[in-house]
Amino acid sequence: MLSNIWWSLPLTLLTFFAARKLAIKCKMPLLNPLLVSMAILIPVLLLLNIPYENYFAGSKVLNDLLQPAVVALAFPLYEQLHQIRARWKSIISVCFIGSMAAIISGTIIALWLGATPEIAASVLPKSVTTPIAMAVASTIGGIPAISAVCVIFVGILGAVFGHTLFNRVGIRTKAARGLAMGTASHALGTARCVEIDFQEGAFSSLALVICGIMTSLIAPFIFPLLVQLFH
Repeated sequence: MLSNIWWSLPLTLLTFFAARKLAIKCKMPLLNPLLVSMAILIPVLLLLNIPYENYFAGSKVLNDLLQPAVVALAFPLYEQLHQIRARWKSIISVCFIGSMAAIISGTIIALWLGATPEIAASVLPKSVTTPIAMAVASTIGGIPAISAVCVIFVGILGAVFGHTLFNRVGIRTKAARGLAMGTASHALGTARCVEIDFQEGAFSSLALVICGIMTSLIAPFIFPLLVQLFH
């Protein structure tokens, strides 16, 4: 077993930037940089028999940068502040409905399939960004690590298939696309929106922040009610 994993950080960075370059060149939704990076790094760790804990310790600085990266999304909000002021009622309504739909659908499906309340609580915050999701899961009795996995999975789905779905159903408005992506697919979806259109990215980052706040406030009250429906 390799215990000295000082190289985990440069390996992660090299893999991600190579995957990003591939995605820019090929322009295929399935070649999402995060998805490709995971497809490369996971087999490497398994083949070299490196525990995830060791790998994580070597690249912990990237995890520490997660929260500042979320804060940095405030800049697109400032750029679109005039539009946000003009539509704030619609924005709040959309984010509230989206947050409730994400909370209720994920929890009910998990409980209906036989999941324990602990697992259901871990699934509940799947549509908000990782730091908030882990905090919410801890508050309502979930497992933060499982919440993080659910967040990544949902984010990748949105980043890979979100815009294809928008085009298929005829959603063209930048505000609508951005709000939907930020509500359902948090930071990963927002990053994809920023790559495609700056205005989309602004509304997506706005939805990310608002839905994160709403979920953290609503979850402790609504989760016990949902559990009672199945027990």
